[in-house]
Amino acid sequence: MTVSPDLGTSGPGTSGVSTSGVSTSGPGTSGPGTSRLAPPDLFRSVFRRHAAGVAVITARGELPVGFTATSLTSVAAEPPLISFGVGTSSSSWPVVAEAGHVGVHILGEHQRELAATFARSGADRFAPPTRWYTGPEGVPVLDGVLAWLVCRVVARVPAGDHRVVLAEVVAGDPDGTGRPLLYHQGRFNALRD
Repeated sequence: MTVSPDLGTSGPGTSGVSTSGVSTSGPGTSGPGTSRLAPPDLFRSVFRRHAAGVAVITARGELPVGFTATSLTSVAAEPPLISFGVGTSSSSWPVVAEAGHVGVHILGEHQRELAATFARSGADRFAPPTRWYTGPEGVPVLDGVLAWLVCRVVARVPAGDHRVVLAEVVAGDPDGTGRPLLYHQGRFNALRD
């Protein structure tokens, strides 16, 4: 997910530099002060080349919900903040939109099927063979992951057809074993030396 800053405008009598000091003319623009957005296919093609760690985000409503995310980011250490993106058309979004806390699970290379289950539309994600328990703040915590966090949601920022969720870490466990699972070229992959 990418957020483009407002670069201002330039026109007759201006130098092609916005008030922020960033040029607004040149390749990728269709005229003075007007820029075009890249087509979604270009965006997807570029990000297929970007290897990302794989996480599962969980939350608790009447029933537990969860989804696979590759947008997990460490935002700050003090206070400890993370962010992730969630599509507003996702079946998990209505619960995440109201949740006070979420679970964040870092998956290992041995958990490709778990990642696929939480990415699959219509799947019963918490049915066997998924192993989980109710953790701090009532958040579903997955067994066997490399690490997990429980985080208090502090903001949900609109970003196109997604929301960027910012959350403060309140509990966790970094002591799982194994190597991380990655997502690259549309597939779940193992980390290679």
